[in-house]
Amino acid sequence: MVTLKDIALKTGVSTATVSRVLNGKGRGRIKPEIAHEIREQAEAMGYVINPIARGLRTNRSHMIGLIGDDVATTPYAGRIILGAQDAARTFGYLLTVVNTGNDAELERQQIDMLRRYGVDGFLYAAMYDRVMTLPDALDDCPTVMVDAEDKDGQCPSIGPDEQGIGEDAVARLLAAGCRRIAYYGSPPTVIAQPRRLAGYHAALDRAGIASDDRPVFDPDEKVDADMQAEALLDTGADGVFCFNDVRARFIYEAAVRRGLRIGRDLSVVSVDNFELLSVFFEPRLTSIELPHYEMGYWGACKLISMIEGRDMGGALDAVETRAVLPDLSVDRGRIRCAVVEKESVAVR
Repeated sequence: MVTLKDIALKTGVSTATVSRVLNGKGRGRIKPEIAHEIREQAEAMGYVINPIARGLRTNRSHMIGLIGDDVATTPYAGRIILGAQDAARTFGYLLTVVNTGNDAELERQQIDMLRRYGVDGFLYAAMYDRVMTLPDALDDCPTVMVDAEDKDGQCPSIGPDEQGIGEDAVARLLAAGCRRIAYYGSPPTVIAQPRRLAGYHAALDRAGIASDDRPVFDPDEKVDADMQAEALLDTGADGVFCFNDVRARFIYEAAVRRGLRIGRDLSVVSVDNFELLSVFFEPRLTSIELPHYEMGYWGACKLISMIEGRDMGGALDAVETRAVLPDLSVDRGRIRCAVVEKESVAVR
């Protein structure tokens, strides 16, 4: 088995120097070219860090837990988990995922068990963006909320920039020449609804669009979505900002019934960019992509920075994304989402 001493002999440095580099403690203390040589030599020699030995030395397990209500069973959850896993692996951590199914007792039991195993910190993830109360079991443990906000404002969190979504959707419709833009939203109990609506109004304010030309609807997709889609088209709207891709389907169907051509007579911008639904839209739906992978990655990087008590500058550079990520120095981050252009917006 390759040891730190073996690598030190090959590279001509001390065992302590090799240890610092391979345990991520060499930044600012060891020249970058030497650190690079040590890592290359360690890889070439097949060196593998012994996590148990490292844990005994550092009093850390290099494990983080992801606790979710329904996060492991929802369509977008895989992207959150993948982002968190990629970040954890990059910095030498193992991610453990637990789904609680909104069972408070199960959640408490699982958190207690992970803490007994020595997990260094937690990602507390939600199925969709909302305000939550951090469980008491996590009060004294490094924790970051993902796709959620702490009701008490104490826990660091990451989520989509919901107001920015509204602003960017309307800006895209305005750029296409739309002047009577309707908002086909959601019941106000959903946290994203008032924020996206605020973004809608902010963008129209900047464009000087009168309040009379701002039809707003808040359909419940299980109750009156069809009826409200018809009422929206009765307003003579030439552009529609939809709360999500599921609701956009009702606008498409109402337009077909009236002989309106999406992308020509009527422009539509939605939110989600949900690939499983995309096959049902003709023409293809222009949609703002929610940053699930990015939230998972950012959340894990933020958590590791808290665990290790160090600046993680440059940690986000490896993320290939169309979204705009906040700096890890902020405690309540919001990600500016990307508009994914397809065919549902008229060309002017």
